[in-house]
Amino acid sequence: MNINFLIQNNVSFTIVEIQEISTIVIETFLINCSFLILFITTLYYWIKFIFFSNQKYNNFGFYSLTIANLSILIQLCLRWFESGHFPLSNLYDSLLFLAWGLLLIFIFLEKSTKLDLLGIVISPAILCIIAFTDFSLPEDLQKIKPLVPALQSNWLFMHVTVMIFSYASLILGCLLSISFILYFYYLNKVSFYYSNSNLINKNIIYSTRLNLLDNLSYRLIGIGFCLLTLGILSGAIWANETWGNYWSWDPKETWALITWLVFAIYLHTRLIHGLQGVKSAWIAFCGFFILWICYLGVNLLGEGLHTYGFLDS
Repeated sequence: MNINFLIQNNVSFTIVEIQEISTIVIETFLINCSFLILFITTLYYWIKFIFFSNQKYNNFGFYSLTIANLSILIQLCLRWFESGHFPLSNLYDSLLFLAWGLLLIFIFLEKSTKLDLLGIVISPAILCIIAFTDFSLPEDLQKIKPLVPALQSNWLFMHVTVMIFSYASLILGCLLSISFILYFYYLNKVSFYYSNSNLINKNIIYSTRLNLLDNLSYRLIGIGFCLLTLGILSGAIWANETWGNYWSWDPKETWALITWLVFAIYLHTRLIHGLQGVKSAWIAFCGFFILWICYLGVNLLGEGLHTYGFLDS
């Protein structure tokens, strides 16, 4: 009787171990595939930009990054199925979801604008995020773990999802603003652009791209700002339910407020004549670094109420 019980327990433990190992192998394969696709696509965008800038747009980058997006989505679904909860409880899950959100927005923009310049800017940024997630985070942080009691709430899905999408939209908007700044100063140095045996005023070509970059960055930052506002409000309600107060000046809360104020200033400058364009883009440039301090820097300090699953104390 005891022997049969031990055999059954050993078999059940073996099955669980095999399932865990197979999940880890599949996840490793998926994230490595995503990294490889992003690396190749980044090379493609930059080689085309440097050596073949006059060639017409093609869909290679679009389809490649779509495959990378699906690969990350499958990995997130696997972690959701394995853990039994939405995979946003630690830094590893959060970075994967951020990369997926960035790719999702990029795919929509690329499809609607058919502008290779977006891939030149965005694909290296997502590549860096995946590289940091895959190669820099400790293995213990990548493991699927049960939710701590404070995170066992329906607010987890709503609050964290909205915040991550706000970060994704703001990051892309800031990257396009940085590209706008580089293009603006490059435009002042070069007076003519030679294409297809015709001497065309370079201002006509690049002013169109400048306007497109400026408008896209403005719209993305506007959307991201609205989502950030909603995320902060939902977080305050959740904090009141969990800790008994809406605002505790936690480092994460403080930097979220600073981030909100910076992008509020950016949006305000867009309404003032004379501050639009490159001046407002510089504010977005500053906001890019403040956003990363809010999202990643505060968590790496390991202090405050928002460090669940990021770094062990």
